[in-house]
Parts: sequence; C-alpha cells; structure tokens
Amino acid sequence: MDNDLFSYYKDRPVVITGGLGFIGSNLAIRLVELGAKVTLIDSLIPDYGGNLFNIDPVKDLVKINIADVRDGHGMNYLVRGQDIMFNLAGQVSHIDSMEDPYTDLEINAKSQLSILESCRRNNPDIKIIYASTRQIYGKPQYLPVDEVHPLKPTDVNGINKIAGEYYHILYHEVYGIKTVVLRLTNTYGPRLLIKHNRQGFLGWFIHLLLDNKEIKIFGDGQQLRDLNYVDDAVAALLMSGAEKKAEGQIMNLGDSQVVSLEDIVKIMIEVNGAGKYSLIPFPEKLKKIDIGHYYSDHRKAKKILGWEPKVLVKDGLANTIEYYKKYGKEHYWQ
Repeated sequence: MDNDLFSYYKDRPVVITGGLGFIGSNLAIRLVELGAKVTLIDSLIPDYGGNLFNIDPVKDLVKINIADVRDGHGMNYLVRGQDIMFNLAGQVSHIDSMEDPYTDLEINAKSQLSILESCRRNNPDIKIIYASTRQIYGKPQYLPVDEVHPLKPTDVNGINKIAGEYYHILYHEVYGIKTVVLRLTNTYGPRLLIKHNRQGFLGWFIHLLLDNKEIKIFGDGQQLRDLNYVDDAVAALLMSGAEKKAEGQIMNLGDSQVVSLEDIVKIMIEVNGAGKYSLIPFPEKLKKIDIGHYYSDHRKAKKILGWEPKVLVKDGLANTIEYYKKYGKEHYWQ
C-alpha cells in the first residue's frame, strides 16, 4: 500500500485546511514522506489546536498560509491548482459549541459551504476528503454504530457537522465535485491538543497524568469507546484521497478493540509507570450531552478502502505519552 500511495501522491499538489492542528500536521508529515507538494491552511485561533511546532519535522518542506476558512476571498485563491483537499478545519469542542453556538455554526457549517463554493467556482476538479465525527450519531440506539444509524446529535457541534457532511455530498451529487466523508472516532496520538479539557478526554487525561495530578473520570468509568491512533486515521485519509470508489461515500472509522474509560486510564498509568485516578459524578451540564457507550462498525471503510486500524491501544498510548514527555512542557502545556 505504501508503494501505491507513493506513486499516487508523489509531486501531487495537496492542501490541508486545519493543517497545523493535530490530525492535519500528522497528515502533512506523511504526505511529505510520500513526495506530495503540501500547502497548509490554518487560522491559528487560540485553543483550537493549531501549533507551528506540530510541523517542525517538515517546516521547510511545506507551504503555510495563516488564513481562516471563513474568508471566502482567501479560499478562492488558495484552492486553485490543488488536486486534493483534506478538509480538516473545524471547531471540535462539544462544550464550546454549546457555549458559543454561533461560532460553531460559522466554522462547521457556513464555512464548509463557502469552501465548496470556492472549489466549484475556481477548481471544480479538486477532490475533497472531509473529516466528520462520530458525535453526529448522538446516543447510540444499537452497537456497533454503522453509517445508516439515525443521526441524533446531543449538541450544537453535531448538528453543524451533519450540515457540513451534507453540503459535501450534495456538491458531489449536483455539481460532480469529488467528495468523501470520513466519520472519525476518538483519535489520539502525538500533536493532540492537551492544554485544556474542551476537545475530548484523552488529551486532558494525558496532561493530568504527566503533571502527576489525579485523573477524574465521570460516572462509573465503564463507558465503552473505540479509539484510533492518529497514524491509522491518516492512513484512512490518504486511502480516501487515492481511491476513486470512495467518491460520494460516507464511511466510519473505528477500532475492533473496545475499551472502557477506566481501562484506558489504567493503561495510561501502566505505560507511564505512575498515576492515579478516581470516579466522580457527572457534572449536570455534561451529563446532558454524554452519549454513553459508543463504538463504530467500520466494515464499509474496510470494503471500499481496504482500511483496517493497526495500532493497539496500549502501543498507541505508549507512543503518545513518550512524545509528550519529550516535548509537552515546552510546546503543548500552554
């Protein structure tokens, strides 16, 4: 597969929105290894995850545009001449989406429509891979959750991500824009934002662990999750870009290894060699948007892309914790 991806991406112009963020930067590094000509777009909005240090290994091998996807005039220019767009820019905090719903609407819905219009008018041959989220399903009605599961999100973020998805699929069906939607699950790994707790539990748990502070798990800790190490998520993105059969499709990512929140923390403590945790009652405002158990059925991605996750949770967490022991305090704590 690596040889196939190299032959596909070598010298190909590729743009990544949200390119200085967690997944975007890991994707950029991999694309450089594959010989692609990489342009990164990121607004570097504080607290959203963009970090120039994320692309330090390839900082002289990529183009960087500090720009906001909400700027339609800028996007009109930036999409020109690109073969593929990995559209990863977004407001991903479920908590923030409830406290500031209008910003979430602008970034996750209105801006997505603007990006597609920029492509339709200035580069209709581009292929777009859009990163969506498992959060759009809400509280599962059955497990594992497949792509035909009803969509009933528990927060504003989920509603706006559904709109972003539908815009991409609509522009494929009506205008012939080559679009792919991937619904990501809990993605983790090096370069994950860990300085606050508003973008998922994994990064914040790692922060607390390495600060020698107690990790507090809401509820009984038995909520089930599937996790994807970032290298596996990047592989799915790359395969989606290269595979024609993926166009117009919506696919879940996920993992066959399902673990409870308490077991995730126990694994973190084991690989770190130290740590402590406790179980505490759910805060009322978070309990209302909690989804309970969740894990995905990702057989469609396997069928269309040949994708399967490869990194075990223990190995992925060990790699992640090692990265933050080396770089965390200087580049990720504040």
